[in-house]
Amino acid sequence: MSTDSTFAVRAFVEQNSAGFVEDLKSWLRIPSVSGDPDRVGDVRASAEWLAAKLRATGFPTVEIWESGGGRGLPSVFAEWPSGDPDAPTVAVYGHHDVQPGTPVELWDTAPFDPQVRDGRLFARGASDDKGQLFFHLLGVRAHLAATGRTAPAVNLKLIVEGEEESGSPHFAALLREHAERLACDVVVVSDTGMWDRHTPSTVTGMRGLLAAQIDVRGPSGDVHSGSFGGAIPNPITELVRLLAGLHDADRRVTLPGFYDGVVELGATERQLFAKLPFDEARWLRTAKSRAAVGEAGFSTLERVWARPTAEINGIWGGHTGHGSKTIVPSEAHAKISFRLVAGQDLAQVREALESWLAERVPEWIEYSVSFEGHGVRPCLTPLDHPALNSVTCALGRAFADDPDGEPREVLYTREGGSGPEADLQEVLGAPVVFLGLSLPEDGWHAPNERVEVANLLKGAEAAAYLWEDLAGNK
Repeated sequence: MSTDSTFAVRAFVEQNSAGFVEDLKSWLRIPSVSGDPDRVGDVRASAEWLAAKLRATGFPTVEIWESGGGRGLPSVFAEWPSGDPDAPTVAVYGHHDVQPGTPVELWDTAPFDPQVRDGRLFARGASDDKGQLFFHLLGVRAHLAATGRTAPAVNLKLIVEGEEESGSPHFAALLREHAERLACDVVVVSDTGMWDRHTPSTVTGMRGLLAAQIDVRGPSGDVHSGSFGGAIPNPITELVRLLAGLHDADRRVTLPGFYDGVVELGATERQLFAKLPFDEARWLRTAKSRAAVGEAGFSTLERVWARPTAEINGIWGGHTGHGSKTIVPSEAHAKISFRLVAGQDLAQVREALESWLAERVPEWIEYSVSFEGHGVRPCLTPLDHPALNSVTCALGRAFADDPDGEPREVLYTREGGSGPEADLQEVLGAPVVFLGLSLPEDGWHAPNERVEVANLLKGAEAAAYLWEDLAGNK
């Protein structure tokens, strides 16, 4: 992209920033909480608001898609063909549903009454994910204004989900149903963040998730520990013994075949992680922990981004009320979860847990294991993919101090959490790249969620550069 075009994009974004913020505030006032049955109408109103705004922006095709045979919440689809016969096709993913605003008393201002203070926009959904999705509408307008085009340089599609904050229960099926309409060369996800306000970065991978519950049963009812303790199996004791064996001395997961297929970190990516200005002491304060521990042989960032894990999320059974109750309890329960990385298969990990339990649970103990949903697959972007290069070029230019100056260096991160990105990658058969500019302190899911207005404008600028770069990088 020429320097003149860069000046034009930046000028357009700045000139239209006030209107952009006011429009976003209007959207944020809609409490589109997908997890609250009383907010079903608000989620639909949010979809309709976005659909109207997309039409006003210029998208010739805008549709509201129902999911789950009408049982789910609506998603929004939009399409704007380039008109160039050899233009690549790009699908942008985001979501318009949000988390609840509770507890309201912990907010400085009401969660659905957006306010700008000190350059930050406070509201539920400001960063996750309405703000980050909305900057694409300003970005495509800036792209057209700067290039003189009447349609984008790429065939541009948007798929904006309405159930992400509820675990995307119908999203994979929605993708399969509309796979032909959503066919693309690359998916751009704007539902992530950057390292910090001084370090532009892009995500290159997200871990998957598998959650399970183990239920252990001993005597058919609680019995007196004085009369029977030490002579019959205690299910809590047996469960604790079992869970203690989930990791070995090097804190590696002991399930058979758990690491089979894991895509190991290469030297290049380890060097890129090491370039990030990571302050472990500060990170520990955020983690509310006194020490960083984990799988031997890996740094803290490598552990949370690129290594699979097993965590005990909760354990209960027997008497937990006030005072003593000297019993041998009849039952014990635990919830565990596995974060998975590229190369791991959900079904294989499920089978590994089942085999591990069958081998280790004593025959005199009854047990069962159940899984929460189908799990979420991991997602990884190849570092040598040209679309990733286009993202880093666009971000580097957006964060350049001067429009005609050198682009900023853009570093690579991953995220330890999970989302529907793997479904996008698998169903659409296209690589996923990430254009997200939220900051770690933006408070996703927390009281006083916020976003830097300047970062949203940088996002719009980067999107404007990205479409032209991708078009020239077929």
